[in-house]
Amino acid sequence: MEKFILGVALGMAGGALLVANNCKLRNLVKKNQEDLMQKAEQYIDKKLEEKQGENQEAEEL
Repeated sequence: MEKFILGVALGMAGGALLVANNCKLRNLVKKNQEDLMQKAEQYIDKKLEEKQGENQEAEEL
């Protein structure tokens, strides 16, 4: 799931950059791409932390 989200984000940003000819619009797309990448990274980090917490609980038993 995480790879799919990351692929969609990169595809959308790459496509938008190809279409954007205006410098101001291109900068806006880059900013939105960075925001989307940060959200995707936070989601992936959260999922990894949940998995690690589950693994630690299982080890304690």
